Amino acid sequence: MTLRVCAVGKIKEKFFKEALSEYGKRLFKYCKLEMIEVADEKTREGASSLEEQMVLDKEGKRLMEKIPERSFVIALAIKGKEMDSPELAKNMEKLFLEGKSDITFVIGGSLGLSEELYQRADLLLSFSRMTFPHQLMRVILLEQIYRSFRINSGEPYHK
Repeated sequence: MTLRVCAVGKIKEKFFKEALSEYGKRLFKYCKLEMIEVADEKTREGASSLEEQMVLDKEGKRLMEKIPERSFVIALAIKGKEMDSPELAKNMEKLFLEGKSDITFVIGGSLGLSEELYQRADLLLSFSRMTFPHQLMRVILLEQIYRSFRINSGEPYHK
């Protein structure tokens, strides 16, 4: 099974890189994990809504190019469905049982996701109505994926 995280922007901070590396090692026994970064667009202060839309479209196109056609797409979005950890685990297990062995999680940039990505997504997932830096969101996402595998394997996890 392949899990892919496609995200806008590069991870620059050492502590985020170390956390992602640690969760990558932990997930190795459960799945093949791919971490894909696409370039972010600079958005000038006070950009118009048209300029912001152009940024979203450019970043969205870059992300779309990295998503395999057969992949089940879970887009992280504030307006998505909120789940607790056991619910996420149950949903992932259901996907695997349905034969969906290629799953792509998508994390947008500072402006969010393009309309094209919202349309492509099979599931919109919200971790909160709060806004998180996309670098931190990658760490949170990997931790929750790892937790889901632990739950589904009947292994202990922190509650």
